[in-house]
Amino acid sequence: MRIQDRHRVEGGRERMTLVPESLDDLWHLQYVLEPGDLVGGDTTRRIQRNDDQMRDTGGEREHMYVTIRVEEVEFHKFSNRLRVAGTIEDCSREDQLGLHHTLNVEERDEITVEKRFKPDQEERLQEAVEATENPDVAIATVEEGQAHIHTVEQYGTEEYARFTGTTGKGEFSRSREELFAELTDALSRLDVDAIILAGPGFTKKDALSYIEEEAPEITDQITMVDTSGVGDRGVHEVLKRGAVEDVQAETRIAEEAELIDELTKRIASGAKASYGPENVAEATEFGAVETLLILDNRLRTERSGEGEWDIDADEVITQVEQQGGDVVVFSGEFDPGQQLSNLGGIAALLRYRLE
Repeated sequence: MRIQDRHRVEGGRERMTLVPESLDDLWHLQYVLEPGDLVGGDTTRRIQRNDDQMRDTGGEREHMYVTIRVEEVEFHKFSNRLRVAGTIEDCSREDQLGLHHTLNVEERDEITVEKRFKPDQEERLQEAVEATENPDVAIATVEEGQAHIHTVEQYGTEEYARFTGTTGKGEFSRSREELFAELTDALSRLDVDAIILAGPGFTKKDALSYIEEEAPEITDQITMVDTSGVGDRGVHEVLKRGAVEDVQAETRIAEEAELIDELTKRIASGAKASYGPENVAEATEFGAVETLLILDNRLRTERSGEGEWDIDADEVITQVEQQGGDVVVFSGEFDPGQQLSNLGGIAALLRYRLE
């Protein structure tokens, strides 16, 4: 995500100009935008033209910039777009004001968003921005005599390092261990969440054995993938197979699974845990919440005014943050989120046990 501009406007609201740069960014925006927000962007709209000289043919599409008051937001991951629907508040044609329109937001589309941004929405946007600036996945491809490291960016991949040299016998030969050592050292210095180790044959397995021996702290980050080539060719194979998306999803699932496992363990033993909206709200009032767990689609429903909770979810989130607690918004797409849903969509790890 790229934030082009942000400034305060009347009524304590803030206007941001945003450029989503990936499918993940569109997914994040689904949980930032909500009914009542103002969203503006370039679009085309079918305009009816009925006059004596032109027979109505269903209208012609006209390019315009519109600002709509949001009524509904839908993320369509299979068509790579976010649909933002509402009524037109402002545009270049007065005859279109008040009519219904849908903005189809895709990657690289610039939009303006005007609203009161809630703390967790600010945090979600910041996560999306940081994901653009800091790669969280590296692809290392290795075969006899050469190794390459590519970082995965929002736009694609970039070569971070390459190590080449002959192996075998002879005056200028290099040992496999020397090549593996350079690869291991470079991977250890990368600030990433996951590493995909790929390549043909058994060389990558030998490289993994070396890494396990010399840098065990990064071993858990590594996933192996078979490819027929290395370098750009090997990276292309990794991307084509969807391995990057898989490990990114697994990384998020692992973080959420660790929290939900700790929660269920505490619940089973009657320890420092709480779940369900009323119980969590009570724990928050006592300042006992260390980590708040809340489901993204449940939070969205409550904010829309269509929820069933008797508590104010935003008030709970704000209180927890003011008390120095952490707030983790779970994805409903993964199993940990589904487990949280079974517990009412909201739970908390507590600082101390409540009687």
